[in-house]
Amino acid sequence: MYKIIEAKKLASNICQMIVEAPRVARKCMPGQFLIVRTGPDSERIALTICDYDRDKGTITIVFQTVGASTEVMSRLKTGDSFHDVVGPLGRASELTEESVEELRNKKILFVAGGVGTAPVYPQVKWLNEQGVKADVIVGAKTKDILILEDEMKAVAGNLYITTDDGSYGRSGMVTKVIEDLVAEGNHYDVCIAIGPMIMMKFVCKLTRELGLKTIVSMNPIMVDGTGMCGACRIIVGDEVKFACVDGPEFDGHLVDFDGAMKRSQMYKDEEGRKMLALQEGDTHHGGCGNCD
Repeated sequence: MYKIIEAKKLASNICQMIVEAPRVARKCMPGQFLIVRTGPDSERIALTICDYDRDKGTITIVFQTVGASTEVMSRLKTGDSFHDVVGPLGRASELTEESVEELRNKKILFVAGGVGTAPVYPQVKWLNEQGVKADVIVGAKTKDILILEDEMKAVAGNLYITTDDGSYGRSGMVTKVIEDLVAEGNHYDVCIAIGPMIMMKFVCKLTRELGLKTIVSMNPIMVDGTGMCGACRIIVGDEVKFACVDGPEFDGHLVDFDGAMKRSQMYKDEEGRKMLALQEGDTHHGGCGNCD
């Protein structure tokens, strides 16, 4: 069992938990993920690691309630436990493979959308610990669902906040901020974009035009997390890859986003049926038409 040291809401449907997992904390690196289960028969949930403390033996996860399993997770409180926490899984950010000298000679831009801010944070924090200050754009639909602003501000070089509705920071999409920064004379050697699939697609469309190398994280389509289920199968260039074992980070200019988004939609109906059964409990009578 893996005890939850702290559980809190970051927004109405976004939760943060600090979990006691010393072996994971000892080995994990920015960009990697883990698998959690709330019970012995629960669904396996793949979550990127938002933060870790090797001395305390803890890892931090951030997740959004999108289905029945994450709804159950959101009900866990401080002092409760996860049945399983498996990790670290996946490959660490390619930035961690470069020397400090190489990193200090680069101008790095991160683009985070929504809950994608959580996996961006450990990379920016790790760079800051190496003496490298990266610029960060954080986008959200509204101010109410903006997360980790203070934490990001403490480790980023420059932090640019934008909201779709203009309720906080700049107004508009993250792509507009990229255009503005480049127009102002900023030069970047690499961009790391993590967030909703559609956001990453359009960031890559823009950065391809700008000639800016872009790395994306395909963690949104992971299910099993071990390469066995095939749910996260994607096309990168002319090769078949699996996000959980070959990634989760890839060259964004080579990713077939349309294929990946079509694949991710295949699981929406099942998520909806599970959520309906959870909400209705003992009164659920198969109204969805797919129950025994």
